[in-house]
Amino acid sequence: MEVLLIDVLGKPLWTWAAFLTLIVLLLVFDLGVLHRKSHEIGVRESLALSAFYITIGSAFSLWVWQHLGEKAALDYLTGFVVEKSLALDNIFVIATIFAYFGVPRAYQHRVLIYGILGVILLRGLMIGAGAAVVTRFEWVLLLFAAFLIFTGVKMLRAGDAEYDVSANPVLRFIRRHFRVTDALLGVRFFVRLPLRGSGKAALFATPLFLALVMVELADVIFAVDSIPAIFAITTDPYIVYTSNIFAILGLRALYFALSAMMHRFVYLKTALSLVLIFIGGKVFAAELLGIEKIPPALSLGVTLALLTGGICYSLWKTRAEPRKESRAD
Repeated sequence: MEVLLIDVLGKPLWTWAAFLTLIVLLLVFDLGVLHRKSHEIGVRESLALSAFYITIGSAFSLWVWQHLGEKAALDYLTGFVVEKSLALDNIFVIATIFAYFGVPRAYQHRVLIYGILGVILLRGLMIGAGAAVVTRFEWVLLLFAAFLIFTGVKMLRAGDAEYDVSANPVLRFIRRHFRVTDALLGVRFFVRLPLRGSGKAALFATPLFLALVMVELADVIFAVDSIPAIFAITTDPYIVYTSNIFAILGLRALYFALSAMMHRFVYLKTALSLVLIFIGGKVFAAELLGIEKIPPALSLGVTLALLTGGICYSLWKTRAEPRKESRAD
């Protein structure tokens, strides 16, 4: 059993194994039990599933508190809130991708849940690389902070610019170099079809697979913003990774409820921009004040205040808009 005590990125191997085991069990339960058959997820089911994931993610902070201490737990919660909040902006992109490929709501959960597998691997690689760089060159945190401020200001100036799926170079490359069917063929990502002229069967990708690739790519681009944001909160790879994954799990479940009412969150991007600017600014503030970092409780409080204010103000400003029809079950 000594192998479980081997140090991996500052934590015993068993802590990483326990976390990944929990994530695998959650995915098996989600995909293999709750959604074994593809169906349209309504608002009620989406909210219930999201509440389940948020409860699990929040409860994990108690485990962190018990085993790693109060400061680590506050850093985890701050990272969890920041990651989930920043990921809300990604819902706009995901909804645009599904609309572009004409993916029915009944198939969307399958794309999102398989996308989680890619997120777990890609985020692990990016966070591991980031931790190695930050550990060796601490000044990189200042670059992260400057990047966050720049990104926040850029988001403020960009406003509500829409994401153009067709202009994505990766999508163009796939369509140019691989066989792709013209229409969706159920929930399959790949199918074997006869080639024109020869009659021989060949493997074709479906638009559902293209949607999965675009969702994964959107997450990678999104991670370029979100990972530096959490490294500006804590440099502990375990806290960064666990808060990332739990936040993404819950957000994918909440997608089906939020995607139907994203038009109500008109000031969400403004709030997210201010969060990025605050997180980047507090790194420079800590340097100027000669302290290690701004207290985690203060960071969490300001982040929650900015996000709550942005969401509540958005809902108040759009209170007179007609409610879109959505399925409750």
